[in-house]
Amino acid sequence: MAALAGLTVLAAPAVASAEALTTALSGSSASGSRTFSFRGMNLRIPASWKVHRKGDEVVVTTGACKRPDAFAANCRSFWVLGPKEFTDVPVGGGSFTYTGKYQWYPFSAPVPCPFDSTTAWNPGDKAGSRGLFQIGKGHKAKYAAWPNECVTNNGGRRTKSFTAREWFLPSSKILIIDVWNTPGLSKVLKGATWS
Repeated sequence: MAALAGLTVLAAPAVASAEALTTALSGSSASGSRTFSFRGMNLRIPASWKVHRKGDEVVVTTGACKRPDAFAANCRSFWVLGPKEFTDVPVGGGSFTYTGKYQWYPFSAPVPCPFDSTTAWNPGDKAGSRGLFQIGKGHKAKYAAWPNECVTNNGGRRTKSFTAREWFLPSSKILIIDVWNTPGLSKVLKGATWS
């Protein structure tokens, strides 16, 4: 996966069953939730969310998904990336390391919008909001929300707009990206435990 400073993806909110999400977030039933662990971060997620690992990339599907890959169109999910996915990534004739200053983007070529593969993802160049976000005790992430739009493939007409949310933990070397405005994800991240 190649990276380029300046882009990210989102779409319509993911749909998890309200009962499963409520159960997972309250922790009231072991069968309604499970723990997903990555680089020492442990997240209690609804049992209906599926974890797909591929090297230093994890795609957590939260609804319908034809192909569980980061940045795949028509896959309701969020992504958890380790340093192999965002450090010294080849781009053009050089390399790129994500720091949170610019939006994460997967390729130097056009990428389809996450919810409409017939349009292209056009990233915003300024974050709509920035700040720190607590991910469990003792771990603060750099948070940024990036405005993006889908445009016709010739770049001529905007068809939709969306926000890509990023949580970056530089010390833990974890980058979380949500382009679907996943319901309950912020609460899941706040409730993280660390081992």
